[in-house]
Amino acid sequence: MSARFSMRSIAAIVAAAGTLALGSGAAAHADTDKGTEKVLLQGETTASYFWDDGSGRAGDTGLPASGKPMQKGMAASPSWPLLTEGYVIYKGKKAPFFVGDRGPGVPSSKGIMLDLDGKTFADLTGGTFNPRTLMVDGNGGKGHIEVEYVITKWGDGLGLKNHPVAFSERAWNRMDHNPAAPPVLAEDKADKRDEKKEVASGGDKADAVKPSPVKADPVNLVKAPAEPEPAAGGAEAAAATERSNVAGAAVAGGVILIGGGLVLGRERIRKLVRR
Repeated sequence: MSARFSMRSIAAIVAAAGTLALGSGAAAHADTDKGTEKVLLQGETTASYFWDDGSGRAGDTGLPASGKPMQKGMAASPSWPLLTEGYVIYKGKKAPFFVGDRGPGVPSSKGIMLDLDGKTFADLTGGTFNPRTLMVDGNGGKGHIEVEYVITKWGDGLGLKNHPVAFSERAWNRMDHNPAAPPVLAEDKADKRDEKKEVASGGDKADAVKPSPVKADPVNLVKAPAEPEPAAGGAEAAAATERSNVAGAAVAGGVILIGGGLVLGRERIRKLVRR
């Protein structure tokens, strides 16, 4: 194998290793892009509904505490900071909300820790919001449902940045400088396990094609190809031919000498006869 071929082989192996590493990075890079929403808190509670538009109907207690008008997506919490954002999930249905009011009041002492707006409650339960009575119709009489809540952004004002507590504890009137640690979700754990497996797999592949070290010529990295050595049979044939040529030359020389001697002998005989 020539030095030039060796260098080309090494370059091909290194390129293959780089491709495997990039592919792993792209996969590993691929398996972690699941959106920009970050879960800050997750839990379950019982939710009711309200619609406080300042009309005094259906238990209306006045305009929302945040100063924002009553609207779809507004929720009331007994302890979370105003303008906290998140969503609830009920039987596979997801609905976003932001905290715009305080409540429930007394019911929060019984575990009802979230008031959804009437329109969102109707969508989740398959009913219809009645703007005349401010009630939800056609959902089988449901007034309370068990929901999963997820907080994605905390409000900046007063309130507890953790699992909700009853209104009577007045957590809504205190500044919380120690929010709950974000939970480690099951999908995050699975993603981390997959990333570790991909990194380990990528490392094995890279090691499998890692080239063995090659000593380079300090003067010329690429050596000229060596002169081909004659085969053993070719050398013997050349020697035999040389021997044959020598023998032929010797025979030819002998013939010439004999012929010359005959000519000289004939001349001497002629001279002797003449005498």
